[in-house]
Amino acid sequence: MQLRELNIGCIGGGTGLPSLLGGLKSNPWLKLNAVVTMFDSGGSSGQLRDELGVLPPGDVLKCALALARNEGEARRVLLSRLPTLESRLAGHTGGNLLLSMMEQYSGDFLAAVDGLRALLGCRGRVWPVSVQPASLCAEYGDGSQTRGEVEVDAEQSRGSRVKRLWLEPDVAIHPVVADAIRGFDAVLIGPGSFFTSLMPPLLVRGMTEALAEVRGPIVLISNLLTEGRGMAGLTAADAACWVSRAIQRPVDVVIANSGAPSADAVGRYAAEHKAPLELGVLGPEIQAVLGRFWCTEIARHDRRRLAYAVWTVLSQRLLQNHAIPQAQEVRTS
Repeated sequence: MQLRELNIGCIGGGTGLPSLLGGLKSNPWLKLNAVVTMFDSGGSSGQLRDELGVLPPGDVLKCALALARNEGEARRVLLSRLPTLESRLAGHTGGNLLLSMMEQYSGDFLAAVDGLRALLGCRGRVWPVSVQPASLCAEYGDGSQTRGEVEVDAEQSRGSRVKRLWLEPDVAIHPVVADAIRGFDAVLIGPGSFFTSLMPPLLVRGMTEALAEVRGPIVLISNLLTEGRGMAGLTAADAACWVSRAIQRPVDVVIANSGAPSADAVGRYAAEHKAPLELGVLGPEIQAVLGRFWCTEIARHDRRRLAYAVWTVLSQRLLQNHAIPQAQEVRTS
């Protein structure tokens, strides 16, 4: 096997994508690229978008911090919120304000992100999937519709099952980002809130065409939990179907948790109408890579274990020339 640097794209947002990046960045054989959702409508990002007319900075900021040379210190400083004062800036994080000011100064969000990346000494690139403003919209099984990431998340948490997702207006992928994606050796999708972090960047016009030129595998990292009543019964196999339909090509690999959390942890999440996400029945063309990734009382992928699992998949698929097994158990102690 001949080792070489692999150019990898990681698509998503929220808290899941930064966690994945933070685990992978110590691997010297990976060149990391985060392709980040840009449709956040809540919290500090949503407020800055509405008040200043800037793009929502929060997801991009978190990914840049995950790739920073000194992640801990950068997070401590730039994720701190301004004191609650009689000011429009109260409650915003320092990092969100910094990125928004850099965008207004440069007039170019990509330039602002590159400036932040240089400032933090990031090991890897962070790409906003689009620089055109849009809102996530959803239709549910009863025909009702909602608009906005926060509203979509709240409605499915209340029990409405998502039937269809789209962006309004129908925005396009940034041409520079599309070119970057075409050069990826493989693409990782997830983990993260499925309907509001993972699916939106896949819906951008031009994403399907860019991903069609990726010659390596599309890897879906399955979440640990379902998210509210509206996702009851959803499986990793169902998630793979959603992704495949959106990008119009099959998911090649699903990395999923096979470790059982404690009964106490399961009970606490059950009170929030969340349950461990089952694997379901994958198509014969999809390789399942299973391992114990839920290792604490909190439903969060163990960074190091997930990073090793990803490297196992990538090395087999891209660096070795032997047949790939249909299912593989990543053994962890």
